[in-house]
Amino acid sequence: MIGDIIARIRKEKKVSKTDLAKETGINIGHLTHIEKGERNPSHKALRTICKALEVPYQPLMYTYDKYLSDDQEFYKAPNRIAYNKVLAVDSIHSFMECPASLPSAALAIKVPDNSMEPKLPKDVYAFVELNSPLNNREIGVFEYDGKVVIRRFIVRRDKLVLRADNKEVEEISIYEDDSFNIIGKVIGTNTGIIF
Repeated sequence: MIGDIIARIRKEKKVSKTDLAKETGINIGHLTHIEKGERNPSHKALRTICKALEVPYQPLMYTYDKYLSDDQEFYKAPNRIAYNKVLAVDSIHSFMECPASLPSAALAIKVPDNSMEPKLPKDVYAFVELNSPLNNREIGVFEYDGKVVIRRFIVRRDKLVLRADNKEVEEISIYEDDSFNIIGKVIGTNTGIIF
């Protein structure tokens, strides 16, 4: 997956593979293998590539050991990862212990409403693995139309849907041109639930 995102960034920035190879000192053949997902770049090479493409390193690092499922390939998950954004936090309530059973958790987000009840009640903390592509029916944290929402990710033939578990909350249909990014996958809660 990291190779898909590197290729996406390079193309969006209109940088040829030859120019990126010159800028980074990485062999063009090796860059090709990275972009095709046949090899992962070393951490040093990834830092060099990010510097050359003028993007932050850490958001890409979260995708380092992720591989795409068929559903993720279908909805083009690498195109929905925000490689140049970080989560803005208005305040820090406190630190909380992260269970050893959730080693990929990067942060805990307090569930702001009852949209995901009963699975995720309001005010429970959801542990989130950042920039992780989701499979059908997994719960994620998303940026949609400038807002952050926690919803169940549904892959349909003609569109993607962000569905609340609470039946009184309307689902959000996602179309190709919508402003939509995956922030991460909910992998557990501070109440001991592990997904």
